[in-house]
Amino acid sequence: MEHIEPAGIHSGDSNAVLPSFSFSDSVVAQMEDYARRIAKSLHIRGLINIQFAVKDEKVYVIEANPRASRTTPFICKAYQIPYLNAATKIMVGVSKVKDFTFEKKLQGYAIKRPVFSFNKFPGVNKELGPEMKSTGEEILFIKHLKDPVFRKLKAEKSMYLSR
Repeated sequence: MEHIEPAGIHSGDSNAVLPSFSFSDSVVAQMEDYARRIAKSLHIRGLINIQFAVKDEKVYVIEANPRASRTTPFICKAYQIPYLNAATKIMVGVSKVKDFTFEKKLQGYAIKRPVFSFNKFPGVNKELGPEMKSTGEEILFIKHLKDPVFRKLKAEKSMYLSR
């Protein structure tokens, strides 16, 4: 997934697009290589959440956590693949990654949009930063990046972005 907001906004508060919309093949290859190497070196069995930052076609690892995140169900729904079921079988030793074939059924793009409850909490600081403030998320499917919703999200990025 690629965040629309810049680094510094908590991933739970960022609008994000699946698959990525602006990464070059080189950047994606670097991310895949780092993910494989990190998972192998940490002896991960199951899921790993890795966050990257990209600057001038160079990929940096922000963090890697051996866990699922709130984003995992989003990815499963978008691609229509039961990654959580496969990961559980791998974690308990019933299966191996090579036992699964994953066919991504997403046509177009899926957008993850955070849901904020600012109207329920008057006086709360609405600026976004490293502390997550969203209380949920929604998924929107679009056919192409010319979709008005995507174009608006990309143009506005975050109306509450802290300076």
